[in-house]
Amino acid sequence: MDQINLVLGSKSPRRQELIRELRFAVEIRTEEVEEIYPDDLSPCDVPEFLAKIKAKPLIDSLVTNEVLVTSDTIVLLNNEVIGKPKSEEEACEILSKISGNTHEVITGVCLTSKEKCYSFSTTTKVTFSVLKPEDISHYVKTYSPMDKAGSYAIQEWIGFIGISKIEGCYYNVMGLPLHDLRKTLIREFLNS
Repeated sequence: MDQINLVLGSKSPRRQELIRELRFAVEIRTEEVEEIYPDDLSPCDVPEFLAKIKAKPLIDSLVTNEVLVTSDTIVLLNNEVIGKPKSEEEACEILSKISGNTHEVITGVCLTSKEKCYSFSTTTKVTFSVLKPEDISHYVKTYSPMDKAGSYAIQEWIGFIGISKIEGCYYNVMGLPLHDLRKTLIREFLNS
């Protein structure tokens, strides 16, 4: 599968680690973009919209056989977009909201080459058991929830003790739906 080289437009260490598991050649290129979306956009469409925004400044750098991968992940609880916390206090509030509830993790992915652009979204449902306030406080103080949508990482301690059920792709919750990504790359960019 060396007919294409992937360019990951993300500084996320988790996404960088995950995409390398697909066994394509991968290069990291990033440009800062303002992650703003229209107020009237359906919450389910936000991640795909932002993934496309992240692709725009990198398109001109692409050469033949390169496919740019950009993505954005949101947490959706009761139709409200839960982003990254701005403070430890907000991280505790967010974790208290998702405690004892089921939320959706939606990742939008944009794949761009010199010839075409294709985007999709993947949704995973995550159910948390009721979290004790002291567990929330411990997690926020001990780990780094500030750069994570929903204030948590599924692969960290809070995921081990708090998540009672997931429906869908585990890797999507980490930030990149590997199964759908690989399948789409093959269908849209290798077999076209």
